[in-house]
Amino acid sequence: MIDKPRCNCGVFGIFASKEAAVTTYYGLLALQHRGQEAAGIVSVAKNSNGKPVVNVHKSLGLVSEIFNDDKIFETELTGECAIGHNRYSTTGSSGSLKNIQPFTVNYRMGNIAIAHNGNLTNSKKLRENLVNDGAIFQTTSDTEVILHLIARSKLENQIDQIREALQKVEGAYSIVIVTNDKLIAARDPHGFRPLCLGKLNGSFIVTSETCALDINSARYLRDIHPGEMVVIDDEATRSNQVKSYKIHEKTFPKKHCVFEYIYFSRPDSRVFGTNVDKMRRKLGKVLAQKHPVVDKDGEKVIVISVPDSSNTASIGYQTQLAKQGVASKLEIGLIRSHYIGRTFILPGQKAREIGVRIKFNTVKGVLEDKTIVLIDDSIVRGTTSKQLVKLLREANPKAIHLRISSPPIISPCYYGMDFPSREELIANKFDVKIEEIRKHLDVDSLEYLTIDEMLEAMVDHSPDDFCTACFSGNYPVPINKEITKNIYED
Repeated sequence: MIDKPRCNCGVFGIFASKEAAVTTYYGLLALQHRGQEAAGIVSVAKNSNGKPVVNVHKSLGLVSEIFNDDKIFETELTGECAIGHNRYSTTGSSGSLKNIQPFTVNYRMGNIAIAHNGNLTNSKKLRENLVNDGAIFQTTSDTEVILHLIARSKLENQIDQIREALQKVEGAYSIVIVTNDKLIAARDPHGFRPLCLGKLNGSFIVTSETCALDINSARYLRDIHPGEMVVIDDEATRSNQVKSYKIHEKTFPKKHCVFEYIYFSRPDSRVFGTNVDKMRRKLGKVLAQKHPVVDKDGEKVIVISVPDSSNTASIGYQTQLAKQGVASKLEIGLIRSHYIGRTFILPGQKAREIGVRIKFNTVKGVLEDKTIVLIDDSIVRGTTSKQLVKLLREANPKAIHLRISSPPIISPCYYGMDFPSREELIANKFDVKIEEIRKHLDVDSLEYLTIDEMLEAMVDHSPDDFCTACFSGNYPVPINKEITKNIYED
């Protein structure tokens, strides 16, 4: 059933709160869409002697499954500072308990824990150098490389150690770090993945998306800037001012992940400084401007979405069609079941036949004898799209036109998204020949946004602000041969 790219992680951190772990728990609930395989929370408290103690609770499963007892927060995850992590794995690490974040270590400067969203493109080389120098790794995750670099730094100031470590890594990272007395957040110099700063009464919060602030009634302050490291400690809370450091002396070009707007982020979130809902509506409007559908008999075109990720783009598409004078109506033509678990089995010979019927069903009265425009945000393998079209055909529509609010995906991502291999992508199977893909999916027409059209929809931003590697194959940070073989972790 997985036929969409997956974002590998969501992170959350809070400093100076008597309910730090509970607030982190609610933040992770809001970020559940960013990782559904595992989750963890680390809190820092003080024992009876006043010494810092690190508490850890993490496991495989959904957030609500892992933190399912109030006693976890009352006795286990105590303290006024905490970080949390939701996780999807990448190649080779699925289901491994040792790879669940946050990771914790104790070194000469004390305790440190880290949670990371992204992928480091030079982690294999760094890891080999560290192993040759005597380092012993406990996980297969690239995130652990950062901890080893910090621990081996010869600098005497912990902030300088972390900054030095981040200067050595390349690729995508939005990270939260907790030490004995500080919460630290950092974002790679290109700003691939989102990270923002918020305030809840006297506490500071850092998190992947603003929806994790909203669930806690916290206030959004600003984004963590690309290439910025923010330090929050007792002094910051007293002065109501976080400390900000530049990780690198030079400035790098912005390369935000455009897929955060297309699919990953929640529509009610604000990422990269703009509301996701606004961007998705604009994507739908541009899609209608460039790729409209008109009923050949002059009747109303029925616009439907593949729920839930395409709902907002569908609104934009139909709104723009109406402005262009096209008779149209936005309808709910597909009903999605929200009670399917993360994993499920399909026993017996009906497994192949039942396909998407487990997850979707049609509203036949809406679709029968109508010209349908089906809006989806992307096509990856095409397996779900093909089954959905077959399902829609059973409702006896006049025609089915498929419109995609992104370009064809031709390349994997190495900056924090989990795509199938290049060979599995439907666009590559058919050499990016749209007509061949159309025939395979059995739709009356198929049209995607082009890269330029997609970037036209990115209001409030320059087109150069975005990474489009999965659509263009042009990677803004060099990718080595080992990584292109999918030998990398989250």
